[in-house]
Amino acid sequence: MGEVVTRDRLREIRERAKLHSKKVVFTNGCFDILHRGHIEYLRKARSLGDILVIGLNTDKSVRAIKGKGRPIVPEEDRAFLLCELRSVDYVCLFDEETPALLIDFLTPDVLVKGGDYAIDEVVGKDTVEASGGEVVIIPEVKGKSTSSIVDIISRRTCS
Repeated sequence: MGEVVTRDRLREIRERAKLHSKKVVFTNGCFDILHRGHIEYLRKARSLGDILVIGLNTDKSVRAIKGKGRPIVPEEDRAFLLCELRSVDYVCLFDEETPALLIDFLTPDVLVKGGDYAIDEVVGKDTVEASGGEVVIIPEVKGKSTSSIVDIISRRTCS
């Protein structure tokens, strides 16, 4: 079972991982309506190392990125759900629109993003590669996205 942690606690976790030659994998996102695409993505991300850390956008951050109607699920609930997943070790919330500061702070061994990103668009890529880490793009699961779920709900309730 995962744990919600502060940035300071994340630093301790990172130091301990280095000491024990454990590979830290980092990914981030809103994870607003948890679905199969998220689960498969996180399972694949976890398989790339020993510890999976998720940077979770706070409600404020999600609103700045996605607009007034989002998030649908509040940050406390999103964090709780992620922590209940077998593949997730730690969740750290961040207020910024991008995880750049959190990635600089953590300097993971592997930075993972979904297939909707091109490698050159990945925030934190330079930081991770400069420290000898790698950036991995995991392909999307077709038809499995929060946006598609929101669209289905909208069509069904407006019909």
